Amino acid sequence: MTAIDSSRPVRPRRSVLYVPASNAKALAKVRSLACDAVILDLEDAVMPADKGPAREALRRFFAEGDFGGKEMIIRVNGLQTAWFGEDFLAARACRPHAILIPKVDEPDDIASVADALQQTDAPSDLRLWAMIETPRGVMNAGQIARHARTQGSLLDCFVTGTNDLIKETGALQMPGRPYLSTWLMQILLAGKAYGLDVIDGVYNDFRDSDGFLAECRDGRAMGFEGKTLIHPGQIAEANRIFGIDPARLAEAEAIVAAFALPENAGLGVIGIDGRMVERLHADMAQDLIEKARRIAVLDGSPTETQA
Repeated sequence: MTAIDSSRPVRPRRSVLYVPASNAKALAKVRSLACDAVILDLEDAVMPADKGPAREALRRFFAEGDFGGKEMIIRVNGLQTAWFGEDFLAARACRPHAILIPKVDEPDDIASVADALQQTDAPSDLRLWAMIETPRGVMNAGQIARHARTQGSLLDCFVTGTNDLIKETGALQMPGRPYLSTWLMQILLAGKAYGLDVIDGVYNDFRDSDGFLAECRDGRAMGFEGKTLIHPGQIAEANRIFGIDPARLAEAEAIVAAFALPENAGLGVIGIDGRMVERLHADMAQDLIEKARRIAVLDGSPTETQA
């Protein structure tokens, strides 16, 4: 295995749990949860009167450290709100892995935050996530994702805000998401075109396990890397459904091994088991192997991919 390339993060994002920053009991449980990532929320889940105390709670929480390998993200309030400035300062001081910007409508929304971070002493590896949850955001998803390939961009991931999309469009929320799927695929296509991970929206009824499982399978089939969650009880199934299939991992390892043979050095295309495989597939396979290694570490179940 090659070393992790910190300039090109390969992280498992099967389960991404929202946790209100104002909820002390929920914060206390974060370190013991088996999710891949946590979005510590200063936005929708926090009442206006609680915004200030929630920021202070986050400062204390991050000062304690030791998150068990989880990716930690802070969702701030929107750029045009009265709370954004203080949220931004608090998030920067906490030094999370990423800051999640809600209601991103255009590339300038990301560029303005990236510029502000680069003019401060923020960690060089701090990234930005963008919530695509408005009609304008969906329409501009390609332009927003393209920003990830501009000089100095910090954009790393899209998160779909399905509840806000439903609210702003009036679309009916139905099993199978027939009236949302076109927009979700538009967001996915934009993100994938520019190398971004894309995370599916939440399933609101955490007591409806059958509905949640069906939506996870739907999201996995569409191409999402994982799902945002509202309850710890959803973590295990999200991890399972968005996990890496053993057969797919074995195929990836075979591709990497084949391109590593001396006789294939410098070749762009080789034959494996009767089919043509390009070197770009070896790069994708290497990413998959690295993601499997990280999953094994998070899940506490070492595999041969850790070698």
